[in-house]
Amino acid sequence: MKKGIHPDYKPARIMCACGAAHETFSTRGDFQVEICSNCHPFFTGKQKLMDTAGRVERFQRKYGRGPIAPAGGDAPAGK
Repeated sequence: MKKGIHPDYKPARIMCACGAAHETFSTRGDFQVEICSNCHPFFTGKQKLMDTAGRVERFQRKYGRGPIAPAGGDAPAGK
């Protein structure tokens, strides 16, 4: 490797908004982040599940569509 062309790789402390600190190495130095693995809902298991019930009905009301025909051949036979 050539000397003098690579940035310094030094210890860094990453601080999260929740107060957690992580020690690592970086060319950037110390910095702060808004969310980390200690407070992210995916890792903590405290996810908010979005209520998706009614999405199809809301779409049908919005665009004036009729109800969805049930699957499995229960639709009336044509002439």
